[in-house]
Amino acid sequence: MAALSALVRRSVQQVSGLLKRRFHRTAPATLQVTVRDAINQGMDEELERDERVFLLGEEVAQYDGAYKVSRGLWKKYGDKRIIDTPISEMGFAGIAVGAAMAGLRPICEFMTFNFSMQAIDQVINSAAKTYYMSAGLQPVPIVFRGPNGASAGVAAQHSQCFAAWYGHCPGLKVVSPWNSEDAKGLIKSAIRDNNPVVVLENELMYGVPFEFPAEAQSKDFLVPIGKAKIERQGTHITVVSHSRPVGHCLEAAAVLSKEGVECEVINLRTIRPMDIETIEASVMKTNHLVTVEGGWPQFGVGAEICARIMEGPAFNFLDAPAVRVTGADVPMPYAKILEDNSVPQVKDIIFAIKKTLNI
Repeated sequence: MAALSALVRRSVQQVSGLLKRRFHRTAPATLQVTVRDAINQGMDEELERDERVFLLGEEVAQYDGAYKVSRGLWKKYGDKRIIDTPISEMGFAGIAVGAAMAGLRPICEFMTFNFSMQAIDQVINSAAKTYYMSAGLQPVPIVFRGPNGASAGVAAQHSQCFAAWYGHCPGLKVVSPWNSEDAKGLIKSAIRDNNPVVVLENELMYGVPFEFPAEAQSKDFLVPIGKAKIERQGTHITVVSHSRPVGHCLEAAAVLSKEGVECEVINLRTIRPMDIETIEASVMKTNHLVTVEGGWPQFGVGAEICARIMEGPAFNFLDAPAVRVTGADVPMPYAKILEDNSVPQVKDIIFAIKKTLNI
């Protein structure tokens, strides 16, 4: 009987211990969101928040957008706020600028920024200059957005980067998101800004998923215009980029890290106003600078960064000349092998970094 009682007691203790055991729990999976869906989410939240916001452009409504960035918005908000336009960039950009002057907050989508050249008079002369010309009496709160820069297989007339074009013009703010967090935060900040803002997206990034942190999922999430982000800390060299090439820079940094070279990678996020302070602070730490962009070299974003570093306090900290990695100085070829050699690749960035560090 005593033996039976001891057996029962031991069994109860074993079960009790099992119940108290701390089972291993895997961390919840991080939410993955594509750049396309991040922009869509940002526009949706701002359309819901402010009834003055509306979207117009070619195929943005019933077709859900040429790249499906405006998917579902027409069904949710209707014809008056999601507006399909004729194929006339000068016409609908002018309508949008006039609407902004009248107190609305339009989002004007160009199917590609290459087509914005048809409307550049409206963007520069009507939108960018009016606040100054009216002595601050007439704001123009408008967003011009769409895919910018090289895509794949679309040749010379559909592959230009307009960061330097629009970044040249006072009166405009120009942003260039890389990942989903950038895309949502910057589109929301652009819509809320009282100045004309050019949002340069990238067609090849639309379908790319990125980890979407909890704070980015909030309706109050904003990425401030004019502030760069250090995507990777490093001590040997500063690498500055924007849009899709930021990913290439991080890939190059990962390769070089195995060789003992630690790159500090800066995602510009904003072209104008440029966050030169973040770049200067990094250069003062690393003593070396490489800039990377998909646009043409002459008068480009990298050229501006190099000039600002030369003119500022960080110049005296450089141990070697700054180096630019850019697109080739030619109209974009159609043939794939020529196209690949016309835009910066990871190997080009690695070569430039090693050249700068003399290794």
